[in-house]
Amino acid sequence: MEAQRIYQLLTEKFPGNIYELKEKATQPASIRVNPETIVEISSYLRDDSELAFDFLMCLSAVDYPENFTVVYHLFSTKHLHKIAIGVKLPREAPRVHTVEVVWPAANWHEREAYDLMGIVFDKHSDLRRILLPDDWDGHTLRKDYQAPKTYNGVKI
Repeated sequence: MEAQRIYQLLTEKFPGNIYELKEKATQPASIRVNPETIVEISSYLRDDSELAFDFLMCLSAVDYPENFTVVYHLFSTKHLHKIAIGVKLPREAPRVHTVEVVWPAANWHEREAYDLMGIVFDKHSDLRRILLPDDWDGHTLRKDYQAPKTYNGVKI
């Protein structure tokens, strides 16, 4: 299915919650959606027989100067089509609802985004650091992160 058709289906189903389609700038094409409706939109993308996005390939976070964006790369094993869904979040206290209820694999992806970027995934079943020690200060992939000179008394 073409990205334009996916965009059309989403705008019809979720009026006012689908903001833009980028076909040329990204691969696969991406659609920006309202973060407050991410679970409903994700469930629709998975459950609608014409879409059938049953596989979350990747969930990542991007640090832009004005905001964070969480990007969900989706694939349909039934129809062999792809799409990326993105949500913009504020730099101050970025948070969005977990999608692990839709795609269980999101659990680890969201933990990584939390650990490295500081994005909180509301109602996540086990939101804790996954790569860095529990007592690490800050989120290392943020552009404004200042690396410490020592960790637990050891020079870094």
